Amino acid sequence: MIGALLREARPKQWAKNVLVLAAPGAAGVLDNGSSLGRALLAFVAFCLASSGTYYWNDIHDVEADRQHPTKCRRPIASGAVPLGIARTVGTLLLVAGLGTAFALGWRTGLVVTGYVALTTLYSTLLKHVAVVDLVAVSAGFVLRAIAGAVVTDVRMSNWFVLCTSAGSLFIVTGKRYAELREMGDNAATRATLDEYTPDFLRTVLNVAVGATLLTYCMWAFDTKELSGSTWPFYELSIVPMLTALLRYTLIIEQGHGAAPEEIFAADRWLQGLGVLWAVVFGLGVYVG
Repeated sequence: MIGALLREARPKQWAKNVLVLAAPGAAGVLDNGSSLGRALLAFVAFCLASSGTYYWNDIHDVEADRQHPTKCRRPIASGAVPLGIARTVGTLLLVAGLGTAFALGWRTGLVVTGYVALTTLYSTLLKHVAVVDLVAVSAGFVLRAIAGAVVTDVRMSNWFVLCTSAGSLFIVTGKRYAELREMGDNAATRATLDEYTPDFLRTVLNVAVGATLLTYCMWAFDTKELSGSTWPFYELSIVPMLTALLRYTLIIEQGHGAAPEEIFAADRWLQGLGVLWAVVFGLGVYVG
């Protein structure tokens, strides 16, 4: 039972919550013990809250999941976690996540509350509306980034927000595109998939990846100007970012990407590019 409860919490998905560290990391405040501690607690709050929303999403979708070729193996759908226990654990996780967030300040609490509200609305309504579902999931990523800025009291530039928004849309659309290609005639097992076409999702992918690259470049140039640095680290960070975007686009076109967290965990080139980007951008923050 313990193993099933942990699987239902989807710890692999907690990697998404690393976005909480994006704004304070870019601002160079993570070397401050207080800021680092608050950012890590915000990360924990999102892990708890997101796991709670996963529980309630699967409770709500239990019958549909039982008809899905892979989701039928989820703990709640398979019966490994009884519905009564799932409701109790899901509620406790939500309360713990929100409690941790409000302990960090009312603004952080409101952001996490907004995330829970958005995710709940998505599970019950928005995921049934084509295009709106893409925007809703993307907004969840953006709220993670906002929480990191709020909890450490750092300023987010407009270009940072736009880059995060476009990048999130790129990842979410890539997931839908891969799912559509993977499911084929069974696409109707996920809400809205039967309304999408490969050409439409490919168009959105092209727009999103272009917007991500453009806004990242503008953010890098803007950050360089504000820092007053004479070193070209921020500009050089565009190279691994561009390469990673193109690499991930190729992976999506090859029919993968339905589980982004598994792609990032398995593709050594993406991992290497991520490390290279972090090193180059970090040099801009702490050396430049």
